[in-house]
Amino acid sequence: MSLSVIVITKNEAHAIAKCLESVSWADEIVVLDSGSTDDTVKICESFGAKIHVTDWPGFGPQKNRALDLANGEWVLSLDADEIVTPELKNEMLNAISSGKADAFNFPRSSSYCGRFMRHAGWWPDRVTRLFRRGRAKFSQDIVHERLIVEGATAELSSPLVHHAFENLEEVLHKIDNYSTAGAAMMKEKGKNATLMDAILHGFWSFFRTYFLKGGFLDGKEGFMLAVSNAEGTYYRYLKRMLLETRK
Repeated sequence: MSLSVIVITKNEAHAIAKCLESVSWADEIVVLDSGSTDDTVKICESFGAKIHVTDWPGFGPQKNRALDLANGEWVLSLDADEIVTPELKNEMLNAISSGKADAFNFPRSSSYCGRFMRHAGWWPDRVTRLFRRGRAKFSQDIVHERLIVEGATAELSSPLVHHAFENLEEVLHKIDNYSTAGAAMMKEKGKNATLMDAILHGFWSFFRTYFLKGGFLDGKEGFMLAVSNAEGTYYRYLKRMLLETRK
């Protein structure tokens, strides 16, 4: 059974080679780029990927565009900073052959500033990424999209490796981008926010990450992650408040 890998990119030259190398065994690799200005496209070409360039409508819509370009009977959706291990590869191929489900999820092992986190809600962090084409679509959310599956979903045990944040610069960049997109989603859904909302939700995000989800067990990186989660939440609500104020 044929397998297509789909990846959406923009300026991912620092990570995309390892991602594509880990799935070089797939029948087809589809890359949907949204205007990279670095060597992302050139690197993807070196792996024989089918490259398409378009605008940026948000994560959910963009992944659905990439899905529409895939031809395989099965599809594996990856982010540019994710790597499929040999163990996960073998398990996925066996799962496809078995045909026991329409989609499969697996744990994701994510690193934060050099440390692979085992608490703070980051493990096992199961994600559904392997699915039969035609039986699943991504939600239209512009950020924090999810895969909507029609049919049965089964679990695999081997983890996907995710180099989420290599340094604090990446953390701050993503906090800014995601909080802006999150504020836009709140506005679209008719959700308002006040300064007190921003403060309380930010505090709750830190408390939940660091204490309730055991972030303190991940050392200093656990504390840093809890703070960055709180910042992202605080700025999302603050930006939503300012959108209404400016209007």
